[in-house]
Amino acid sequence: MLMSSGEQAATLLYGPNGFRVIKPGRFVTCAVTGEPIALEELRYWSVDRQEPYASPEISTRRLLGQA
Repeated sequence: MLMSSGEQAATLLYGPNGFRVIKPGRFVTCAVTGEPIALEELRYWSVDRQEPYASPEISTRRLLGQA
């Protein structure tokens, strides 16, 4: 999903079972690819690194140090 330039990125606190919105917004940016991820579509993140990921493949690459 493309985000319009007028929309602001959210700031989240990532936990093991979900995330908490610290600063409201409609999306976060994937820590590896830089692509926007709508909050409704966010499913993958690292609690330890506090980073969101666009897909399980990207998350695994990051975990294995390949990204």
